[in-house]
Amino acid sequence: MTSTAGPPPTGHGDSGQQRLRLLAVTACPTGIAHTYMAAEKLAQAAESRGIDMKVETQGSIGAENILDDNDVSTADGVIIAADKDVDLSRFVGKRVLMVGVAEGIRHPERLIDQVRSAPVHTAGGTAAATTAPTGRERSVAYKALMNGVSYMIPFVVVGGLLIAISLSLGGHPDPSGGLVIPKGSFWMDVNNIGVIGFTLMVPILSGYIAYAIGDRPALVPGMIGGWIANTGYLYDSKAGAGFIGAIVTGFLAGYLVLWIKKVRVPKFVQPIMPIIVIPIVATTALGLFFIYVIGKPISWVFEHLTSWLGGMTGTSAILLGTILGLMIAFDMGGPVNKTAFLFGAGLIATGNQAVMGMCAAAIPVMPLGQGLATLIRQRLYTEQERETGLASLFMGCFGISEGAIPFAAARPAQVIPANMLGGAVAGAIAGLAGVKDAVPHGGPIVAVLGAVSGVPMFFVAVAIGTAVTAVTTVALVDVSERKRRGAPVGHGVSTYEPELALVGAGVGAPDAGGVVAERASHGGAVSAGVVGSAGSSALAAAAVEAMADAGSAGIDSANSGSGSANSGSADAEGAPGSGSGSPDPEIHPGILPEALPENPPEVLSGYLTEQTVKVQLDASGKEAAIREMAGLLARTGKVVDVEELVATALRREAQGTTGLGEEIAIPHAKTDAVSAPVVGFARSAEGVEWGSLDGTKARLVFMIAVPEAAAGDEHLRILALLSRKLMDAGFRERLSAAEDESAVLGVLSEVG
Repeated sequence: MTSTAGPPPTGHGDSGQQRLRLLAVTACPTGIAHTYMAAEKLAQAAESRGIDMKVETQGSIGAENILDDNDVSTADGVIIAADKDVDLSRFVGKRVLMVGVAEGIRHPERLIDQVRSAPVHTAGGTAAATTAPTGRERSVAYKALMNGVSYMIPFVVVGGLLIAISLSLGGHPDPSGGLVIPKGSFWMDVNNIGVIGFTLMVPILSGYIAYAIGDRPALVPGMIGGWIANTGYLYDSKAGAGFIGAIVTGFLAGYLVLWIKKVRVPKFVQPIMPIIVIPIVATTALGLFFIYVIGKPISWVFEHLTSWLGGMTGTSAILLGTILGLMIAFDMGGPVNKTAFLFGAGLIATGNQAVMGMCAAAIPVMPLGQGLATLIRQRLYTEQERETGLASLFMGCFGISEGAIPFAAARPAQVIPANMLGGAVAGAIAGLAGVKDAVPHGGPIVAVLGAVSGVPMFFVAVAIGTAVTAVTTVALVDVSERKRRGAPVGHGVSTYEPELALVGAGVGAPDAGGVVAERASHGGAVSAGVVGSAGSSALAAAAVEAMADAGSAGIDSANSGSGSANSGSADAEGAPGSGSGSPDPEIHPGILPEALPENPPEVLSGYLTEQTVKVQLDASGKEAAIREMAGLLARTGKVVDVEELVATALRREAQGTTGLGEEIAIPHAKTDAVSAPVVGFARSAEGVEWGSLDGTKARLVFMIAVPEAAAGDEHLRILALLSRKLMDAGFRERLSAAEDESAVLGVLSEVG
């Protein structure tokens, strides 16, 4: 919590002549460019006002330039410009202003003015409080849900894949019913490990939702509450409450802890509140509340739902299959799913195998459909989601419906309806065709192992249901993304941006403070941090980070290392171009022959040549500009598929703008549409709207394309050199004033 009572905190004693000292923490959801852009803008604004400022950046490679106790003790105020949770416990007694990261980029001067009168952060305060406009900052509830999902995904993937592998290699249909793995076997041990992963999945989801809301004291009640929600026998339920119950307990635990924190207690009790009192009180209250208040109604509802299903066995098979498919797909292993599953499994012993056949066809539809959706429209998904999609496809083949839970938890409004529609279609088709399943399990695995009768129609039902789910998901997600991009305030960065490994954060100018990066001589790794109150290299950090998704997996020239220059300008100049052919050797008017070097200057290790320079960009929009730049790169003969290059660059833009501010944009693509690394440059007199957070249009546009299979970090070295030079206002002016391609190349030769 915050309080406006008391004198403004200061670390300067009675001296009024010392400079104001401020601290800042910047963080965006993915730790990519905007973390460092906000840090740089704040540092620049502070320097212009004669204010000392130290900025901690919490990027994807971790926190850098960390604020220590001495920094905090002498600070007059703290600005938190973040779209993710930041620990505020170290700032107790200081004025704290919390805003979204976009505010740090757009209005740094305003934040410096506001922090002087910001509320004083007190013990027990929460990161959920916001005291200034936050632009596109996501709600606390949304960020908490995403926090839980991100921690849950590894448990889903590891648990699901281990179970699937053990079933495929060690399982077989048992005559008494069921798909079994021999007890005491190696594959049973593998299966048990996978089951542990699945068992932990739900409490992890609940615990980290609670943690994002109420901080560390909420972690224990959140996890225990999630365990209780998933353990149905504690409240006489066969099914439990599943991941939906975990979401409920996570939010209940988080907000319960926040409420307890507001209770005034004696000072001698305060030190033990977060480690003893709050966890015990919150855990006990939440656990008993779920068991006695929420759990009993859940048990009653699903018992009666089972009875209702039992009364439908004589009705239309299509209707029953539709209802069972809807239930199976609704919560993927949760109470509704388990009610339908247990109903079908219970009827096997009576000789009715058709009901289980309907369930078996619907069970794999959700993970298969969501995995297929990530393949057919990759631009709508982050790298992490696409990887989860591949695992989901594998789990679907083995009837593990929980593989789709990460997608449903992240986008419930789009994914759950799509799942239910596909499940209903699959169940209805299986019911119509009279598909039967002799074991209480689902997915293609049961058909392969001979437990299903009517195998062809079983696969037809699964295939059609999967396709319906995938197509519906893509349509709904696409509509949602279009609406999001149409918001009045935005910078083109989705909360679902890929959690990309930050390979480099730029190279600062030697005389700059700000964000400075250095490459370790022994390993080539790049690190960055804000180390001073001034400097202008955050754009360098942003530029390198913007390439992180294209480079973290390793991208390089065909001939990496220092020798790569040989594959640059010489080869490019002689390569047949798809556009204008080889460059005109004629000396341009106005330039003395003796002023030209005997050989053209090598720029960016030869990746950028006069062929790939254009002094006037014709396009007025981003997509048209990228298409024009792709055509420019094609002049070298290194572009084998212009359309694919354009499509890849546009998919990258959909994940987050490459407009870095200061009238600069660096679109890039990692694709086999190019045979070797190539860089182009063009200028726009009017400027192209690129979605830069500082609101400037892009007038200096560089495009970088590298092949998918390239390796090394040469591209990062070049990008660091380029972005460092772009920090120099004089260099940008010379680049803007260069009269023709040859003159532009001469200016760019300063890069290296």
